[in-house]
Amino acid sequence: MKRMNYVALLVLLVSFTSFSQAVLPTSWSFTTPTLPIGWTENESVLYTASGNTPPAKKFDSTGDNLIINFASNPGNLTYYITGNSFNGGTFKVEESEFGTTWTTLHTFTTLPTGSYTQFTDVPLPATRFIRFIYTTKVSGNVGLDDVAIAVGAATPAQEINVKQGATTVLNGGTFTMTSPVATMTPTTFTVENVGTANALTLSSATISGTNAADFSVASFPSTVAATTTGNLVVNFTPSAAGTRSAILTIANNDADEASYVINLNGIGGNFASEPSAQPTALTFTMNKTYRVMGSFTPAANVGGYIVLRKKGSAITASPVDGTVYQRGDVIGDAQVVYVANSTTFVPNNIVASTAYHFLIFAYNGAGSNINYKTSNPLFGAVTTPATMQPANEYAGINTSSSSFLSDLHNLVNPHTMQFYSNYGNFMIKGFAARDTTLDRRVVTCVYSGENKIYSEPFDFTATGYSREHTFCHSWMPTNPAQSLPEYNDYHHLFPTNQDEVNALRSNYPLGKVVTVTQSYLGCKFGQDANGNTVFEPRDEQKGDAARAMMYETVCYTTVGGYSWSLPTTQNQAILKQWHFNDLPSNYEISRNDYIDSLQGNRNPFVDSVDFVCFINFSNMTYDAIACQASVDELLTSNFIVYPNPAKNELNLHVDGTTISAYEIIDIQGRVVLASDVKNVVLAKVNCSTLKAGTYIVKTTTPYGVAQKSIVIE
Repeated sequence: MKRMNYVALLVLLVSFTSFSQAVLPTSWSFTTPTLPIGWTENESVLYTASGNTPPAKKFDSTGDNLIINFASNPGNLTYYITGNSFNGGTFKVEESEFGTTWTTLHTFTTLPTGSYTQFTDVPLPATRFIRFIYTTKVSGNVGLDDVAIAVGAATPAQEINVKQGATTVLNGGTFTMTSPVATMTPTTFTVENVGTANALTLSSATISGTNAADFSVASFPSTVAATTTGNLVVNFTPSAAGTRSAILTIANNDADEASYVINLNGIGGNFASEPSAQPTALTFTMNKTYRVMGSFTPAANVGGYIVLRKKGSAITASPVDGTVYQRGDVIGDAQVVYVANSTTFVPNNIVASTAYHFLIFAYNGAGSNINYKTSNPLFGAVTTPATMQPANEYAGINTSSSSFLSDLHNLVNPHTMQFYSNYGNFMIKGFAARDTTLDRRVVTCVYSGENKIYSEPFDFTATGYSREHTFCHSWMPTNPAQSLPEYNDYHHLFPTNQDEVNALRSNYPLGKVVTVTQSYLGCKFGQDANGNTVFEPRDEQKGDAARAMMYETVCYTTVGGYSWSLPTTQNQAILKQWHFNDLPSNYEISRNDYIDSLQGNRNPFVDSVDFVCFINFSNMTYDAIACQASVDELLTSNFIVYPNPAKNELNLHVDGTTISAYEIIDIQGRVVLASDVKNVVLAKVNCSTLKAGTYIVKTTTPYGVAQKSIVIE
């Protein structure tokens, strides 16, 4: 094990949970971005124009919560609440003594609509936490306003509280101290009597537990007058290196905490004891194109686990003792995807057709005392599926049928509408976000390639990002409506930098920029070869953007009697060219599968790239012949033959697809050379037997035929 040098006789440092508590009475109307002391939320979203007194807090996703932690006995809890299209879900108000186990105060499965209604709940005297939580969202959102907690009954005559420094060590909590082996280090705890009348009497302060002999109580106050404090001193003299455990029990006359217990976690020397064993039996209980879940059997007497991941090959890295790692940190050739004591982990940034390797190390201790067991870590690997497209998804779709377009439309619409406001939670947090250092996340602007680093929760305003409608909102025949499925459809919504990119694109068509007016990283804005103003995304998004646009037109054509198509300014030929040149990646396949899990429909042009050959997106008609001709033309434009002229060998390559066969035809129209090559990217042709002259070479691809004139010398 790597050891760290410490100054001799370095005395304790502590490891415990600190928090700030609200002083009762406490109330809030959500009028400023900063919550009061003791109030926390996992996401800051407001109804700016509604509320009992606007604004009001908006709960729009499963798991959204608001927690209030306070320091004394609570009185009545009052709040105003309403539902916005709320249906079928569950919203709860809960209470807890320590913030770990929650008891329901109020369950809402229906909510008042149209106006905010006041409710009153009565927490228990011992309650110190109140939580408002959207436990299950089916549809709709919840508005909460003017929350208040009154002062409860008077504090008992005598009431014990224990602190170390400025932070409370809860009854049943844990306190960590360190000391060199065989060296005594004292720790002073402050015993408070927060009662208002009688003295707090301590009858004893005793040490018990596994390594009780390494700890001793040097002194404690026998009496603490009301509203005053006294000092309790514990000496720690570790007899051996590593973790030394004991229990401090303070017997007193507090009616509800007569035995105040603190778990003592001592560290002898530099590090906690190394775990004696690693976890076992890693299995993957979920394996999807966009998500994997690993579970394993825990090791005995272990403080926690760190999980490393690497794509494609085995991991050689291991953690270093005394170094604290966070999710997203890089160790050697691997990245940390999990650090905690649970035996289940769900890493992000998972894509289709990819092998992931994992190593799991047990550890004890925390902070600079942490000690990893680096020998024989638990290993596991999983390869994600190529797709989650159901086998019979397109069984009723026939590209030769004149009803192909309507059949495809009926397959993808109707579907379950998602909410624009949920995009951050579902699409950013649930799919697009990736881990990076210091337990932060990163999301990529799809148009420019910019990587935006942020700390959770993701906030569109704070990051300067937006949800880009690839098929512009102003192009929709239902514009300006924002409550319809076409506006909220995740298949065509992507994260983009608002000011530098989304504002630049505006509602301009996509195209190939030849005269650049503005640019930002990988995207451009300016004029195409015909002088039209267009926006060009980076190459990696061109096919994705094209498929998103084409999906939107097919999904919503004829809905509500509206006529949907690409606008006259949007050249469909360039979209089809991008579609074939930038075929669906593993990432896009995973995204399609993930959105299918949310909406219950798929982008058919990701699943079956040849479908675009049978639709004229300018007027939404079935037009196989014209489309096939344009596809053959596109394939020919991407057909590369070299060298030309040639003598002994030709190389055939059609950018963006594979070749299944080729033939060479002389000027009399006779096939003089032909072969099946079984779907290769580059076909090599021995042409040494051909006479000098001009020929036509044709290649067969999955999307049609490409041909070119060649010269044999």
